[in-house]
Formats: sequence, structure tokens, C-alpha cells
Amino acid sequence: MAYYRSFDAPPPDPAILKQLTEQQNEMQQRVLLQKPDFNLKLIAGCDSSFIGEDTILSVFVLLKYPELEIVEKVWHHGPVELPYIPGFLAFREAPNLLKAYEKLQQKPDLIMVDGHGISHPRKLGIATHLGLHLNKPTMGVAKKVLVGKYTQPAITKGSLSPLVYKDEVIANVLRTKDKVKPVFVSPGHLMDLASATEIAMACALKHKLPEPTRLADHYAAVFKKEVK
Repeated sequence: MAYYRSFDAPPPDPAILKQLTEQQNEMQQRVLLQKPDFNLKLIAGCDSSFIGEDTILSVFVLLKYPELEIVEKVWHHGPVELPYIPGFLAFREAPNLLKAYEKLQQKPDLIMVDGHGISHPRKLGIATHLGLHLNKPTMGVAKKVLVGKYTQPAITKGSLSPLVYKDEVIANVLRTKDKVKPVFVSPGHLMDLASATEIAMACALKHKLPEPTRLADHYAAVFKKEVK
């Protein structure tokens, strides 16, 4: 996910902060981490990018699995409805992502999100948000860590180490390519860590990012030029 942060912005409205915290607490109660019950034929990657302060563009790329051939790619852009508040970025991104998702002619069995699932201070990264909104298996593949501690995995492709936060493993730190920085794979909703890690690895072909999120990231940049 591309982050827009305004360091000169005023502190968040306490009323909004209270409302979002209550929403997160309620959503957290509904998260299900489990071995997915699907026959994985279609996988989607999604990503969002901010254009200036007030516009967001979201992309979904639908792929056949395990072939990883593109079936569809859709995008939607619109106004950002919420100011940036640390820990609540998913509330900024989710509405536009859901509008992009509606444009898909075929729906995926699994969504791989460029961002975090439960590897979040309150276990509610954007992948978890989307999974709850859509009642769909989701997983996050993030480039940077938000919370937790880990040791670097070995430098060879396929090596991993656990990301631990409050004595709980919330993600796997996965080396998807020899001698490149690892990614952080976490379940979002209706998914477990082992399955998410296995699928991320199966989708890691030649690049650091697995194909679904790599392509979503790529097309976000392409479509962004069209908007501009």
C-alpha cells in the first residue's frame, strides 16, 4: 500500500478516534483464523495508491491459480473520506477498494492484499478489513513491519522466521527471493498463517513480491498516470 502522511496535520478529532476504536474492537470479535475452505481457482491481488492529499486509486488484478495468468484487472478512484490517523489507515483505504472490487466480473476465491492482515497493533490491517466486509478469505503481504519482533530469515528463497507480538505469532517473515529483503505474510480473515505462507510462496516467481500483489502494485502506477 502507498501511504500518504501529513506530518503537519492537526491531531485527530477525539470523537472520530473513539468511533473508529469502537469499530475496530467490534470487528476484531468477528475475525476468524482458520484453514480456508475453498478450491483455489481464482486469486486476486489488490493495492491502493494515494494521489495527493484527497484522492485514492485502488486496483484489483484477478489471476488464475496456480497458473497466475491475468483474467481481469479493474480500478476505481475517488475522494478520501478520512484524514490519516496512525493505526487506522484501513478505514481510509477500504471504501475505495470495495468499489473497485464491485467492478470485477468474476469474484476471487482468495484476495491477497498489499498490506497487513492481523500483523497490526489491533489485528485489523487492511486485509482483515476487506475479509470482514466481503466475508471472503484474505491474506496480507506487506513490505514493512508494523509491530512485533523477529530474527532475519536465512538469505535463501523460502526461508522464514516468525513475527511475534505480545507472545503471539502474527505473521511469517518470508524470503521470497535469494538475498532480497523479506516480506511479511499474515492471515486476514477466513485464513490461517500456514496456508497464507504456502500460497505466498507459490505465487513468488521471479520477484520479491508474489505475483498478485506485484501486478496490483504495477497497475496502480499505470492507472495513476491515466487519472493524472
